[in-house]
Amino acid sequence: MSGDEKIVFYEGKNVEMQPCPINPAWVIDGAPVARNFILSRSLDNSATTLLWDCTKGVFNWHYDIDETVYVLEGSVVVREDNGVEHHLGPGDHILFRAGSHAVWTVEKYVRKVAFCRTPLPASVMFLVRVMRKLARMLKLAPASDAPAMFSGA
Repeated sequence: MSGDEKIVFYEGKNVEMQPCPINPAWVIDGAPVARNFILSRSLDNSATTLLWDCTKGVFNWHYDIDETVYVLEGSVVVREDNGVEHHLGPGDHILFRAGSHAVWTVEKYVRKVAFCRTPLPASVMFLVRVMRKLARMLKLAPASDAPAMFSGA
């Protein structure tokens, strides 16, 4: 992929997972083995979609980006710092905001799709919201903050 294509297609059989070791200092129990495959990356490198899988183990995860996880296969228990646990299985999804931390317990195996995005600084987001509001007031943009394809426009 050169980065200038408008539409990029991959056949499922071409997905070759690559080693993606968990930081050894984060591992609490076991010897989890993680792999990933980058499905897509935005042209500005602010967003990435990837497949990720991991074998049995318990480990910390520190998020420096926003990450939405959609579980495809297997299961995981995610424990927040306040002790709240989330049991995730196929079809479940969860959002981790940049700056958050969780303990992951993979009992056997988990496979997920991860949508990762580097958040914009608050000052930039404020300007974006002001511009969107002005555009809506001037009828230059759809009423929703969602992309046009999701807003029914």
